Amino acid sequence: MRRFNLASLLSEATRGHTGWGRQWRSPEPKASYDVIIVGGGGHGLGTAHYLAKVHGITNVAVLEKGWIGGGNTGRNTTIIRSNYLYDESAHLYEHSVKLWEGLSQDLNYNVMYSQRGVMMLAHNVHDVQVFKRHVYANRLNGVDNEWLTPEEAQAYCPPLNIDRSARYPVLGAALQRRGGTARHDAVAWGYARAADQRGVDIIQNCEVTGFRRDPATGAVTGVETTKGFIGAKRVGVVAAGHTSVIMERAGVRMPLQSFPLQALVSEPVKPVFPCVVMSNAVHAYISQSDKGELVIGAGTDQYVSYSQQGGLQISTHTLDAICEIFPRFSRMRMLRNWGGIVDVTPDRSPIIGKTPVPGLYVNCGWGTGGFKATPGSAHVFAHTLATGEPHPINAPFTLDRFRTGRLIDEAAAAAVAH
Repeated sequence: MRRFNLASLLSEATRGHTGWGRQWRSPEPKASYDVIIVGGGGHGLGTAHYLAKVHGITNVAVLEKGWIGGGNTGRNTTIIRSNYLYDESAHLYEHSVKLWEGLSQDLNYNVMYSQRGVMMLAHNVHDVQVFKRHVYANRLNGVDNEWLTPEEAQAYCPPLNIDRSARYPVLGAALQRRGGTARHDAVAWGYARAADQRGVDIIQNCEVTGFRRDPATGAVTGVETTKGFIGAKRVGVVAAGHTSVIMERAGVRMPLQSFPLQALVSEPVKPVFPCVVMSNAVHAYISQSDKGELVIGAGTDQYVSYSQQGGLQISTHTLDAICEIFPRFSRMRMLRNWGGIVDVTPDRSPIIGKTPVPGLYVNCGWGTGGFKATPGSAHVFAHTLATGEPHPINAPFTLDRFRTGRLIDEAAAAAVAH
């Protein structure tokens, strides 16, 4: 497959870009693989890429029941940051941000990573105390974060309303300048292309319907799919909101709940919004895409569901808040809305590691923070699958912590209601 560079772009420009070919193959599944990854989102494709690149394991299949990027990877608001409170979370998300910074070069694919800054607003005394705690904790872990006065916050983001008479007055903000956004589709396509180049089979429209286990040891020997049985020495499940359904087919009960998470975009306008702004108190966050649309996210719906539509009252509440914090947007028209299915753990932190079934591994529970963690999550999960042991960064995020009580409670850092 040809690399993207100035010479190839100029060459293709002269012939209408007709010579690129397909970005990845569409093979039929082989009888068996060394590793099967269930889930063709960013985390699953990234895991396959790092298995091949870092660990030299290329006999890998990624099984996706739909199409590449059709799940949560293509249904999120693309925010990237690492300003989480606890040491374990800060190390994991900062590892991811560092990988984001070189991801386009690594994949030879422009993922459009824009470090425009992520600002989290404080509307009351509690918010101020919590976010200042985050700032100090982040600095101790080498993560950039700083406190802004209301005037400094408005200078960084001019559309922000800092009128003290507002229902949600802005009392300050925490700013991570290295945070930002990336193009979700490009991330999935870039990982798919890179993994395919290294020999990974990406098999779409292939749903996993069951697992086969060795009668003597109980270890996984492969998966039943809509395309027949496929053998494997190890299986990694990375299926976001449907993880608990798939794991139940292997006889493993997961501490997960799945909720709809809504997002919407406005009509496109000229560049007007320079960063990402999040408000925990009102459960809303906003940025502007490269196409000019205002990308707006809400909190999760209050009910457990696998719907990708969500409730109208959630979007309405979010837009009410956006219009108060940014009054100049009150006359803008909404273009479209959608929903994703997020998997939430009791402590709002992910699960990355082994399961009670030998040979079966899981990467799940990212809630609303999955996109930002994509490269870091994939990198450490590939290490776990390749070696059978956790990477030091994901070692605390075991399934077993819900039995021992060593939880990593990041509910306050998620910036939306769970």
